[in-house]
Amino acid sequence: MAISTTNPATIAPDEVEMQIRGLMMDPVTNMPIIVLKDIASDMVLPIWVGIFEANAIALELEKTTTPRPMTHDLMQNMARGLNAEVRKVVVSELRDDTFYAVIWMDQAGETVTLDARPSDAIALALRWDCPIYVNREVLENSRQAAMGTQSANADEMRRWLENLNDDEMGRYKM
Repeated sequence: MAISTTNPATIAPDEVEMQIRGLMMDPVTNMPIIVLKDIASDMVLPIWVGIFEANAIALELEKTTTPRPMTHDLMQNMARGLNAEVRKVVVSELRDDTFYAVIWMDQAGETVTLDARPSDAIALALRWDCPIYVNREVLENSRQAAMGTQSANADEMRRWLENLNDDEMGRYKM
């Protein structure tokens, strides 16, 4: 955790605002994928996540309430109880095929940043209705990593993800 005095709502020039395009199951690995899409272009970023994290995101996307608070609801309630507010989340790094994220919070005029898994950061962003960003370098590195492993398959997957329609996204069902 780090504390700084920068404005968390400020968009850094190296950040690309994304939205959740969909949540689906990878037909090969049977793992959930969060598909983020650049709001200004057709660029997409698939992030494979665990089933529990995908479920937390799906519950919020579908606005499904649970009888008791789930972990991300508890995190939101704790932040509110500490007079903090989540301002944005940033998928900040891709290292060894693992994505990393940062949650930017404001508490009493101070900026607090917390390291997080992207799935947890996205689940919180949905609960706070705050923007989701991806570092431009992460987008480039993920594209290069995909091209480096299996160029033809990476291009096919990118086209497939970019052209998915709402029915293929499964309406966020897990």
